[in-house]
Amino acid sequence: MKKTLALLLVAMLAVTAIFAGCGNNNDQGSDSAANNAAAEEATVTEDGGKTFTVGFDAEFPPYGYKDKKSNEYTGFDLDLAQEVCDRLGWELVKQPIDWDSKDMELNSGTINCIWNGFTMNGREDDYTWSKPYIDNSQVVVVNTNSGIKSLDDLAGKIVAVQTDSSALAALAGDDATKANQKLCASFKELQQIPSYETALLNLESGSVEAVCMDIGVANYKVADSDGKFTILGDQISTEQYAIGFKKGNEALRDIVEKTLMEMYEDGTVAKIANSKDEYKGLEDTICLGND
Repeated sequence: MKKTLALLLVAMLAVTAIFAGCGNNNDQGSDSAANNAAAEEATVTEDGGKTFTVGFDAEFPPYGYKDKKSNEYTGFDLDLAQEVCDRLGWELVKQPIDWDSKDMELNSGTINCIWNGFTMNGREDDYTWSKPYIDNSQVVVVNTNSGIKSLDDLAGKIVAVQTDSSALAALAGDDATKANQKLCASFKELQQIPSYETALLNLESGSVEAVCMDIGVANYKVADSDGKFTILGDQISTEQYAIGFKKGNEALRDIVEKTLMEMYEDGTVAKIANSKDEYKGLEDTICLGND
């Protein structure tokens, strides 16, 4: 009887060990699945290496805009992104966004990055950034016949900037220089407008008297204005453009940045900068390789 009980006890312990072992294997399987899911989550923005969604302001030429002839989205930044995708075998998705909604679009996963004349200065800790690729500056555009010749002439004037733009930060941000704070205080009003396109329409109509904006966009718009607009000689600030990825997404950043650097080193970036009349002057602003 005792022998029988002992055998039963051994059998029960063996069965328990077997089930315990199965439980541990399931736990390990769960852990492995979780790790795989985490790995997929870390690369989901690449969509398996097939699609790459770039968020951009569609009214920000020459970096991103709708071509008047083809009615297609184009621009220097979009051309760079297309070349990156071509080299990696990805499909480029061009996603126009409202500039003041860019963070929501990025954090929700609607877009993989913000690549459209995106200033990194003052935002260094808010995104995972590529290396800067363009040296930029903020300038002031006025009507040619306005009589405004210098920054001092803006005193008492209505000046417009784009909402959440580098121009706004340069004039009224926490890190604005004392000179720019003084300049801004001299304005009759500083208006925030959703897009530069609207701001320049308001300038032409006379409802604002100056627009502070990125020099690349200013050059494009002045050249396209038939002499109606002029850029003042004095700059408001200088800065750099980079590609902004969701905070912590170094994996995707590294792939795109590596490819962009290869494009710079083999001359493709310069070739793209010289590929259209609309991009005139951009080659002189490229700062890749200046580390």
